[in-house]
Amino acid sequence: MPIDLEKARGAKLAPSQGEWGADQVILYHLGIGAGSGAGKATEAKELEYTYEKSLKVLPSYGVIPVFGAVGGMAAAPGIQINFALVLHGEQDIEIHRPIPVQAKIESNGRIAGIYDKGKAALIVVEVETREKGGAPLFTNRFSIFARGEGGFGGESGPKAGNDAPTRKPDAVVDSPTVPHQALLYRLSGDKNPLHADPAFAKLGGFDKPILHGLCSFGIVCKAAVDAVLGGDTIETSLWREGKQILISAKCKERNAPVISNAAITLAG
Repeated sequence: MPIDLEKARGAKLAPSQGEWGADQVILYHLGIGAGSGAGKATEAKELEYTYEKSLKVLPSYGVIPVFGAVGGMAAAPGIQINFALVLHGEQDIEIHRPIPVQAKIESNGRIAGIYDKGKAALIVVEVETREKGGAPLFTNRFSIFARGEGGFGGESGPKAGNDAPTRKPDAVVDSPTVPHQALLYRLSGDKNPLHADPAFAKLGGFDKPILHGLCSFGIVCKAAVDAVLGGDTIETSLWREGKQILISAKCKERNAPVISNAAITLAG
């Protein structure tokens, strides 16, 4: 299924609208593990994620209202890919101002880049979101790894950055997950059967359904905010370097990386 660079690069996606309120925010927070663990459910700090009385919104929530834009690639000219072989490669979100507990939004997206990774194509979907009639809230850049779609002769793309220092982390946070973590997280909008259906997962080359990459993204964001799934335990290491918090995360039991080359850039 070929990719036509001339047609695809810069192509605009159909505009979209959306809204959310406290219930959607709380469901997302529960999906990334807020309130889990012995005695944590009613801790004051955790209730800020799970109880509307003093609710705050994690920055990573900004990926949820616009996730459908990724599916919008299917209508973009020059892109014909097998979505059963698609994986989420990288994620970047720029927060322009604090995300409110409730909002009505409008989003506009485009194909910001397409890179040839040899056996795969990396497609970057950029989506800017603003409150209706208001200023921008956040800008997402979804990097979609389309296996089997490389070899079309494009650029290989920028090299990974945000390498973790060799010194000891300034903080390490363990975030246990539960076996049904993906089943809970998918209720926030990512209904890809790869994360629930064993037969579909095998078609994609996996022994069993896997946890959403953006669920790990949210778990790590929460760990970073809180610090400066029997399931797996995600161990997040954090380094404070100037205006950045550099982040590396792994599955503790399998010593396998789940998030790398990640950073949170602080405003001001």
